[in-house]
Amino acid sequence: MVSAAPRVLVVHNRYRIEGGEERSVDLQLAALEAAGVDHASFERRSADAGRARAAAAMLRGGDDPAELAAAVRLLAAGDITPDRAGRADPAPPNRGRRSGEIFAGTSTSISAAAPGPVIVHAHNTVPLVGPAGLAAARAAGARVVLHLHNVRIFCATGFGERDGAPCRLCTGRHTLPGLRHNCRDSLAEAAVYAAALSLHQPRLLDAVDRFVAPSAAARDELAARGLDPGRVEVLRHYLPAELFAERSAAGEGRYALIASRLSPEKGIEDAVRACVAAGVPLRVAGEGPERARLERLARELGAGGAQVAFLGRLPADALARELAGAAMVLMPSRYHEFSPYSALEAMAAGVPVAATAMGGLPELLGDGRCVPVGAVDEFAALVGALWSDPARRAEEGEALLARARERHSRAAYTDALLGLYGRLTASSATAA
Repeated sequence: MVSAAPRVLVVHNRYRIEGGEERSVDLQLAALEAAGVDHASFERRSADAGRARAAAAMLRGGDDPAELAAAVRLLAAGDITPDRAGRADPAPPNRGRRSGEIFAGTSTSISAAAPGPVIVHAHNTVPLVGPAGLAAARAAGARVVLHLHNVRIFCATGFGERDGAPCRLCTGRHTLPGLRHNCRDSLAEAAVYAAALSLHQPRLLDAVDRFVAPSAAARDELAARGLDPGRVEVLRHYLPAELFAERSAAGEGRYALIASRLSPEKGIEDAVRACVAAGVPLRVAGEGPERARLERLARELGAGGAQVAFLGRLPADALARELAGAAMVLMPSRYHEFSPYSALEAMAAGVPVAATAMGGLPELLGDGRCVPVGAVDEFAALVGALWSDPARRAEEGEALLARARERHSRAAYTDALLGLYGRLTASSATAA
C-alpha cells in the first residue's frame, strides 16, 4: 500500500485569450493549497508561440515532452519548494524558446523526506504540452489525470459547434469534417488540427489514467464522440466562500445581464430578441466577433442604449457590480456548454438564471429553469415572468444560492478531488 500522500503537478497550456479554464486551474491550486497538499504547477503559454511553432508542436504531439518529464522527476525528488521557482529542462542557448515553468505551492514545503506518488493533473494541453508530454510524464512515473473542459480532443475548435449550433461530425479519430468545413477559419490550421487530433489520439488515450469532466452532461457529450464514459469522473466546479452572497437581492434587480463572449454559439441574438419583446432592460458584458451585428440588431428592433446596452469586456470587480444589480442572468446557449462559471457565479450571487436546455446547464440549474434551444418566444415568456414578479425573482435567487452552497463548495470539491487521487494511488500500489 502507498502510505505517503500524493504530490500533484497541475499542468496547463494557457490560452491566448484566457477564460474559464484558467479560472478552473487557479481554483484547483487554491484548493490544494488550503488542503495542505504538496503541489506545484507547470505552465506553457500559447501567447509565447507563433503560429508556425504551434502548428509544428501540434503535429509532433507536443513541443518538448522532456520538460514535463523533468518536472515530474523534480517533484518526485522533493526538489521544488515554496521559495524556489525553477525550470523543468532549461533550453539550450541556441534553441530560442522558453522552457516550461514550474512554480511550487506557497504554504506547503515539498521535502524529500517522505516522497509520495506524483499525480499530473492536466487541463488544456494544446499545443505545447500535447499527448507526447502526458506520455512522457507517465513514463517518468506519474499517474495522469486529464481534465476536459470541452471536446478539444476530438474537435478543432473545442466547442463542438458549427454555424452557431451543436455539431458532432468529428468523433473518435474521424476528424476530417473539421477540415472539410474549415472550422478554424483557416484551411492550414484546420488541416493541422484534423491531422494532429487523429494521429495522436491513441497516444493520448494510452497516456491518461483518468479523465475528469465538470458535469455528467459533459461526460455524456464526450462519450457521444467516442470516449469511454467508464474512464471519466465528474468533478463539479466550485467557487470560494467569499463569492457566495448572504442573501438574494434579485427582487430589487434593475436589468437582465449577459456576461459572455459575443459569438454565435452563445445565442445572444435570442436574448436580445426576447428582452426587446418582453420589455426588459438588457446589459451585455463581453466582446467578440458578434458585437457589431448584435448592436445593429438591437437598433433594428427599436431598442435604444437604455434598453440594450453593450458594456464591452469588464474587469472582475466591475462585472461583480453588474451582477449585484441584476434581476436575472441570461444564458441562451446554442451548444453543449460543459458547466459555465457565469451560471455558477449567478447562482452564488443569488441571481436567477434563464437558460436553454443545453449541455450542463439543466444539471447545474435544476428543473424548470431552462427552455428548448431556439424557442425565443418561450425564452421571452420566462424572462418576462421573472421581470414582472420581484417576489419570484427573490425566491428563485434564494433557491439557486442554496443549490450552489450545497453542490459547489470548496469542501465538496476538495473531497471529490482527493478521493480521485486516493483511488489512483491505491490502484498504482496494487498494480505494483
